[in-house]
Amino acid sequence: MARVWQHPFLNVFRHFKVDEWKRSTKEGDVATVMDKTLKCTVYRIRGSVCASNYIQLPKTSTQSLGLTGRYLYLLFRPLSTKHFVIHLDLSTEVLSSGAESVEFKSTATWLQFPFICEAETSRKGVAPSSARWTCLQLDLHDILLVYLNRRYSHLKSVRLCANLLVRSLYTSDLCFDPAVNVGEARRAKLPVTPMPREMSFPVPKGESWHDHYIHIWFPSGSSAASKPVQKSRSPPDAVFPKHVPQLLPPRLVAFTKSRQDSPSSVVPLLGPTASLGGLLPEDGLSCECSEVSIVGGPSGNSQEPLACMKATDKHAAGNGLQMSVCKLAVGPTAPEDVAKHKSFLPDPVLRLKGVIGLGGHSTKWALWTKDGAAVVYPCHAVIVVLRIDTREQCFFLGHTDKVSALALDGNSSLLASAQARPHSVLRLWDFQTRACLSLFRSPVHTVCSLSFSDSGALLCCVGKDHHGKTMVVAWGTDRVGRGGEAVVLAKVNTDVDIQAFEIAFFNETRMASCGRGSVRLWRLRGGALRSCPVDLGEHHALEFTDLAFGKAQDDCTLYVCSRSGHILEMDHQRMVVRHTRRLLSTHTPSSPLSQKQTFSSGPGVAISSLSVSRAECAVGSEDGCLRLWSLDFSSVLLEAEHEGPISSVCLSPDGLRVLSTTSSGHLGFLDIPSREYSVLMRSHTAPVLALATEYNQGQLATVSQDHTVRVWDLATLQQLYDFVSPKEAPCAVTLHPTQPVLFCGFSRGALRSFSLEAVAALVEHRCHRGAITGLVTSPDGSLLFSACSQGTLAQYHCAATCCRVLRVAANVVCQDARPSANALAVSGDSRLLAFVGPFKHMVTVMDAASLDDLLRVDISALDLASSHVDSAVAVCFSPAPPSHLLVSTSSNKIVVLDATSGHVVRELCGVHPVACPSLALSRDARFLLTAADRAIKVWDYLTQSNPSCQVYIGHSEPVQAVAFTPDQQHLLSVGDAIFLWDILASAERSPPGSAQGSPRAPPTCQAGRNATQPEDAVSGANGLPRQQAPVPSQATPPQLSICAGPSEGGDGTFSVSDEERPSEESYSTTGLCRASGTPMLVQKKACGAGDRTQGAAGGPWGLSMLPHPCGQPSVRDTRRARTQAAARPDSYMHFTARYKASRMAKNVSFPPAGGERLHLKAVVGYNGNGRANVIWRPDTGFFAYTYGCLVVVEDLHSGAQQHWLGHSEEISTLALSHDAQVLASASGRGGAASCCQIRIWDVPGGSCQQLLSHHRTAVQALAFSLDDRLLVTLGDYGDQTLALWNMDTYELISSTRLPEPVHGMAFSPWDAGELACVGQGTLTLWRLQQHGDDVSFQVHREPIPEAVEAGELTSLCYGAVPLLYCGSNAGQVCVWDTSASRCFLAWEADDGEIGVLLCSGSRLVSGSNTRRLRLWAVGAVPELRRKGSGARSRSVFMEHELTLDGAIVSAVFHDSMDMGVVGTTAGTLWYVSWAEGTSTRLISGHRSKVNEVVFSPSESHCATCGDDGSVRVWSLASMELVIQFQVLNQSCLCLAWSPPSCGHPEQQHLAAGYSDGTLRVFSISQISMELKMHPHLTALTAIAFSADGQTILSGDKDGLVAVSRPRTGMTFRVLREHWGAPISTIQSTRKEYGDFGVKGTDLWLAASGDQRVSIWASDWLRDHCELVDWLSFPAPALMKVRVLVAPQVGMAPLRPATACSAFPQAPDCSPPSLAAFCPWDRALLVCAGLGPHPEVVFYSLCQKQVVERIPLPFSAASLSLSPRACLMAIGSAERVLRLVDCASGAAQDFTGHDDGVQLCRFAPSASLLFTVAHNEILVWEVTDC
Repeated sequence: MARVWQHPFLNVFRHFKVDEWKRSTKEGDVATVMDKTLKCTVYRIRGSVCASNYIQLPKTSTQSLGLTGRYLYLLFRPLSTKHFVIHLDLSTEVLSSGAESVEFKSTATWLQFPFICEAETSRKGVAPSSARWTCLQLDLHDILLVYLNRRYSHLKSVRLCANLLVRSLYTSDLCFDPAVNVGEARRAKLPVTPMPREMSFPVPKGESWHDHYIHIWFPSGSSAASKPVQKSRSPPDAVFPKHVPQLLPPRLVAFTKSRQDSPSSVVPLLGPTASLGGLLPEDGLSCECSEVSIVGGPSGNSQEPLACMKATDKHAAGNGLQMSVCKLAVGPTAPEDVAKHKSFLPDPVLRLKGVIGLGGHSTKWALWTKDGAAVVYPCHAVIVVLRIDTREQCFFLGHTDKVSALALDGNSSLLASAQARPHSVLRLWDFQTRACLSLFRSPVHTVCSLSFSDSGALLCCVGKDHHGKTMVVAWGTDRVGRGGEAVVLAKVNTDVDIQAFEIAFFNETRMASCGRGSVRLWRLRGGALRSCPVDLGEHHALEFTDLAFGKAQDDCTLYVCSRSGHILEMDHQRMVVRHTRRLLSTHTPSSPLSQKQTFSSGPGVAISSLSVSRAECAVGSEDGCLRLWSLDFSSVLLEAEHEGPISSVCLSPDGLRVLSTTSSGHLGFLDIPSREYSVLMRSHTAPVLALATEYNQGQLATVSQDHTVRVWDLATLQQLYDFVSPKEAPCAVTLHPTQPVLFCGFSRGALRSFSLEAVAALVEHRCHRGAITGLVTSPDGSLLFSACSQGTLAQYHCAATCCRVLRVAANVVCQDARPSANALAVSGDSRLLAFVGPFKHMVTVMDAASLDDLLRVDISALDLASSHVDSAVAVCFSPAPPSHLLVSTSSNKIVVLDATSGHVVRELCGVHPVACPSLALSRDARFLLTAADRAIKVWDYLTQSNPSCQVYIGHSEPVQAVAFTPDQQHLLSVGDAIFLWDILASAERSPPGSAQGSPRAPPTCQAGRNATQPEDAVSGANGLPRQQAPVPSQATPPQLSICAGPSEGGDGTFSVSDEERPSEESYSTTGLCRASGTPMLVQKKACGAGDRTQGAAGGPWGLSMLPHPCGQPSVRDTRRARTQAAARPDSYMHFTARYKASRMAKNVSFPPAGGERLHLKAVVGYNGNGRANVIWRPDTGFFAYTYGCLVVVEDLHSGAQQHWLGHSEEISTLALSHDAQVLASASGRGGAASCCQIRIWDVPGGSCQQLLSHHRTAVQALAFSLDDRLLVTLGDYGDQTLALWNMDTYELISSTRLPEPVHGMAFSPWDAGELACVGQGTLTLWRLQQHGDDVSFQVHREPIPEAVEAGELTSLCYGAVPLLYCGSNAGQVCVWDTSASRCFLAWEADDGEIGVLLCSGSRLVSGSNTRRLRLWAVGAVPELRRKGSGARSRSVFMEHELTLDGAIVSAVFHDSMDMGVVGTTAGTLWYVSWAEGTSTRLISGHRSKVNEVVFSPSESHCATCGDDGSVRVWSLASMELVIQFQVLNQSCLCLAWSPPSCGHPEQQHLAAGYSDGTLRVFSISQISMELKMHPHLTALTAIAFSADGQTILSGDKDGLVAVSRPRTGMTFRVLREHWGAPISTIQSTRKEYGDFGVKGTDLWLAASGDQRVSIWASDWLRDHCELVDWLSFPAPALMKVRVLVAPQVGMAPLRPATACSAFPQAPDCSPPSLAAFCPWDRALLVCAGLGPHPEVVFYSLCQKQVVERIPLPFSAASLSLSPRACLMAIGSAERVLRLVDCASGAAQDFTGHDDGVQLCRFAPSASLLFTVAHNEILVWEVTDC
């Protein structure tokens, strides 16, 4: 409603009465004069100093105009030879998130727009003598979106400075054409919006408007669907007509980040300037916003970049202006390089295929999946799942450091992982989808062990706290995966050492641990972890390393092993040691190998791990042996010797395989039946330093700090050979390009060659004295080059098998260089050799054959303006031709040099935050790889200017080298491990030098799709961490780019584009492909004889529909032909019910008729999730819509509502009969129901006449025939059934299975037997023919003509006979002649999918997912029908357009189409008047979850807050929205209204708590935010004012309670008594000073999720706070279910099935802790959700005991006490609201919500009760009966 008065336009001068100067101000020489050209009075502003002569609106800077019009029209004329300045202060909403928002906050937000007048003027920066009147049209929306990436909110103030003449100032949401008046537009029927008469300039008859005036539209081509532009703030190129004023794009001007209300001063430029300044967020009505100041003025000279502008001087010749940009790549570039370029697709271009590595932090973690088909193990920061049969790998990506522990639940559904740094970061994963479900920190500083319970409901973590003490933490994880988070159940510190910890599979509350000198048994009970030591007797000094529970169900055995070789069998019930055995070694000095170990006396063998099945025990020891024993340890069944000490062993669930890992990086398993050992993975045990690939055999060679050289098979990722050098470490490696020879350089200067065929060393050379830093072979295989740290370069002849030294040159290579894969480089033609040297700032190019110097380039001299000396780090040749040399420098640049002349070809700046030591270029020069620190970047090298890149992160240590595989299909990176990446891009572009790849012909560009950035600062999409954010340039804005932004990668990888932009909500308009094969219609026989399928390709089909004998087809027959549910079509008009985990309660105590204490009075909102769910009949005034499971009938005049209850699930759609006597409503299937509900309502009586059910999933649409005798119901994409009902008997006439999902349907308005359906690629016309009881359809399927280019038809409506209008997902409207079954006309009606079409007479209304509602004049369409295929759409034009707040889902209009009601997905109903061009908000509500409802003390208003970050204030009298405060990208979780202030009742405030830990205080009277605090580090969950309103108490998710003063913004006390559990309730009330024996004037309570309530007395003015009482309740009892687990395939056949205990998968196992002071007895405390049973407890603070209990049939989800009567409202998760009379104990249950009642609140007068379920707000009237 706030914007209606500004439509269609607003004369700002008239509205604010500028001539009276009461609401505006003038300064200096400001006067009114008569202008001869316009023949009216105008304002003249002149003076030598612009800033001293001006008109300002409003009068003071503390006020705001509040103008929301998108376009600003300024009618002015510059004074001759003078300057002028115009200031516009705007309020903006921040659009961007993540890295973009950080970027713009850290840079200036000024933009300057010089206004260039006539170009031939002699003086620069002044207006010419012949300056004309100008209509300056500024699209404020697009200016802010393009240049600042912000959303325009409103215009705050305007200042017009000397020197200019001003007629007036206007704002509007409409785009006017000033050259066309209203009369011309009507006569010519032009599709433009003419300039209103009030705004137009006078034009003499017979002359053109352009001959006298100038129109400037900036930026040109603006549209309502504009989207943010990536990083660049420069507009697209445009050409300006000559002699026309021009606006130039912005420069950034520095400003101070202090909060201020006055605009920043204008920075002087050549001539008058236009600037865009920015302030810190303004406290406003709609949101947290930023003020922006726009200033404009003429300039006669500029070298600035070109801005898009529309100049309409038709006599001016075109001229262009140069574009100046801040280039990411600085250097000499061709002018064509400024053109747009194409980003390489797909994005991401890389996908992780395989990882070679094991462990990292530890090699002890390797687990079996439940089915035994795969193993799970960490590889540094990556978690790998390896299938043992195919050796296929998949990955869990998201950790930023090495994984220190893993745990998998018994069903292989949840995976837990912990990383070493940052400390205490844990992740919970969905094992099937590999999605990260939860990320959280643990109190444990260093996690060393994780253990999952068998059901996955409990996770235990062991590690050290920051003091080095052992800590055990238990989390409840049963809610993870269903929207909840892991909750700390208990934690404890202990002085004992813990090496292993395990939860018992048979009892989740029992655990065991072992460590140095201790074995302890643990129990989780009452929210605490308690332990008891086992008496070890003589073994108390042993160091225990691992333990395992016996697997038999009745087995009470606990097995524990030690480093001394002991294995102890314990009875964990009796806590005694049964048996002790010791593993001994029979190794003697004379025998080189150990013999078979026994359990006799002798030295013990250290046992590191054991694992137990029902029949065997596997033991791994540090002597490298894996032994399989029988459970009685009488004999060794199998033994396998490994290369190194065993770290862990794990028996598979079926007991047939033993998985083992070793500290030497070995992973494998022993197959017990076949007695075969299989190696799964070998790995380096230290960082990998270098790599080399072999061209023919597909082999990879690596060297590592573990002193090994290894050769791998790239196809299988298996190790082929390894060479060990114990005395000196290998530094560099390369493979011969044609021979199976490997060359390796070592740390002491040796160079050795190895034969891969003979697996032997060939030759060794000692030419170097220092470590080898570089090693490379020429591509032709004739030469080998090596360099060392002493500066020596050696050349070898390696064409033969044994290479020989040719030349050695001293002091040639840089001596400061470190070993690098890019220390030496040879050109592709083997002619040139390049390296860094002889100094670090010098690059030398030599002749590869003779080693003669050809070129030396001083890198430090390339940038003379730099303050430091630049040096070279790495070199790389590009493919030839042309021959370019890429040099990585210490200043984080890559310089591309001409290898012949040394000239700089191009530069890439800011490649990495640090210098890049490794780079590689693909063979086709399409991709450039750079690696620095832990990040890999892939650059689009073919783009000559500003190449885009993608960032890939996965390594936990710096990447040492990157390379392409010889086939160019994969990428290799090495560091902590070896990563193999798939390159997903196809070879579609040519290298430089070709026609496409030449710098003179850069590739063209197409816009890519937007992608959403994650908000989690720790990780990116799919859990992969983002390493850095793009750094903004501090100079002029970068060049505009429209290439694709960041997007999610496949298989968990994440790519980041350097040219990022934020995403807005968008809908895909890409059509689905038509299914192959002949389309079929499946008709179900009613007689039950089976199904019959008939079909034809596009022709008429005759389908016989026979009635069922009983009127209802058999369920079996109807469902038989149904196949698997189809995927959701790409159409937003398909209904998808909001997910609800709640179920309807079974035992409900409904009150007797007439005895209800509650009556549903009103609902607040509209269900924007429904489709076609609004009904309006202007002739009768009947108005109905849906809200959850309710049909709401509202009187538009009085606002009174009726509510039709009957549905139990969310209603999807409505339909009204033509006589307005019958209403049909459909809802989804819920509970135990097998079908959806379709209810038939009697409109006059408001009662349900009939209940129909047939469709299985949801009903997409309903429609009545013309005579109202038939009702057709359409199932959604999961049902795909069309059902026809007889409305006289309510019997099902026929049911037809559709071959594909149908998007919409409609009955013909002129023929009761004609029905049309639209779907994927076709229009289907149904002709109903009824002969007695037989019903048949004649079906015609007409494909969409190719010329229409629409993949799917998504909406339809009938027009004049015989026209049918259809909307498409591509935004087209096509018109069909139903008599001829042909499409004869189509036009582009929108940019997105059209979901709503309505037609009446000569007008058509279209609504789409772009939020646009358009009115079309289609009166000429019937005449165009006669032209057939030659018809053109020029006679169809748009009359009006409105942009609403969401996608259009419902619309109904008057027959004249002048007015109507429209529903959007934002949950808003709009009244639209085309005659006035306005849209008025009728009904609005929250779109997301509502978290709190509070009331003003006078009960005149109420306020709500939601997950969307909004705080909304409503009028209780009308339930209309009055005020809305919006905070973007945060959830508002709690809310409090200030109590009446002493003597200042008008000073009312709202305190709101947000998910980022901030607390904001809003002033109701000033409609602004007064205070923002950050008292918490985690989300606020509860908030309350003190009794005097001077103090705010807030509780957070961690259990902290902060006490703050809103006047000072200071937090002066923090209470930690509830630490560890979220605060669920805080309430404060007034008390007498000595009540309850304590001091203080306030009595307040805090309840936390761990079943604890604390009551406090406080006097905050004296800083006094004292604990009055502390209540602790036992945790609610959770029902256990015994589940039989059948034996797995492959297990021993005689093993019985086992039983285990598991918690049921309830949506919310633990109810919230609720507590409140009793209003009618202040000494009573009322609690719910506490204790083991569902009940309400009354606790006396005086008696210190429970005085009354009221049992409940369900757990309480919400609680509210009536301030007047002894009434209590209780909401449940079972969708029931219970009202309890506490005096009599009587209870009444009420239904009306379709989800759990999460909130209930009595109004202060107790006459109203508000209840909330998700976003549904119901208002109940409380009666006394």
